[in-house]
Amino acid sequence: VGEWTAGFAPMERFRVIRSVGKGSFGLALLVQRKSDGQQFVIKQINTTRMSRKERAEVENEVAVLSRLRSPNIVAYVESFHHRGALCIVMEYADGGDLEKTLQKRRGRLLPEDMVLDWFIQICLALKYVHNRKILHRDLKPANIMLSTSGSGPPVVKLGDFGIAKVLSNTMELARTAIGTPYYLSPEICREERYNNKSDIWSLGCILYEMCSLKHAFEGRNMKQLVQSIMKGRVAPLPRGFSSGVSELVGACLHRDPRRRPRVDRILQHPLLQKRIDAHIGDDAARAELAHTVIHGLRPMRDLPVVK
Repeated sequence: VGEWTAGFAPMERFRVIRSVGKGSFGLALLVQRKSDGQQFVIKQINTTRMSRKERAEVENEVAVLSRLRSPNIVAYVESFHHRGALCIVMEYADGGDLEKTLQKRRGRLLPEDMVLDWFIQICLALKYVHNRKILHRDLKPANIMLSTSGSGPPVVKLGDFGIAKVLSNTMELARTAIGTPYYLSPEICREERYNNKSDIWSLGCILYEMCSLKHAFEGRNMKQLVQSIMKGRVAPLPRGFSSGVSELVGACLHRDPRRRPRVDRILQHPLLQKRIDAHIGDDAARAELAHTVIHGLRPMRDLPVVK
């Protein structure tokens, strides 16, 4: 795993079932491995028209993906070249993405317990990448997948690290403005430098959306959306959600990135602490969290609340 596959025509080992996505990069295909029937997603990236810088960014994506090992991150399997395209083979999450899941609710709110269980898993994935000095930079419901294989509840998995950036130092600041408009932080809208706290803003937007089934910030056009984000005011969460959830949303959506909590602080919130054990399945996961989340650190206090 993590090495470029050698051998003859590796694409022939897979049967294409259907296209599951298309972008400027190329295609995403749902495939079945002929040897055992297992399904995967192959992201085909056309590299023939790319600049040297773009090719380097793609190779960085593969390098980043190949090093990530977490139950809450879509798993990298292998990569190879095929007819001018770089093919990245990824785990297939059969439950679809969070965006479509929320749309299918048609206004029927999710129970708080379900929201919190999903939010914890997104936080665990984000903590894993932040610990490795990686910014996701495009956190949004469409990049969060649900895996329903198995008898238990869905497992939430963070995917699409296409614009992740590996930093030589965790608090080194990156300036490139990339992302999905609804989930951009105020500092990105101002074209200011940013760090992992911009991912935390996007995390807050996702939590708000899981609770309300609405975007935290709206606008009829890009200018209005940016103005809404810059003001940083969101409508109260629907009735039925606890004050603790509002605390978490408010903390993540603080306009000052320095006052947003790190993801390990979010996981220390009492509302999440009492549920987190169910999502830490193995010794490696426990070791990942041991020093910052599990060992009775102070709970989050003095958090801004969504009013």
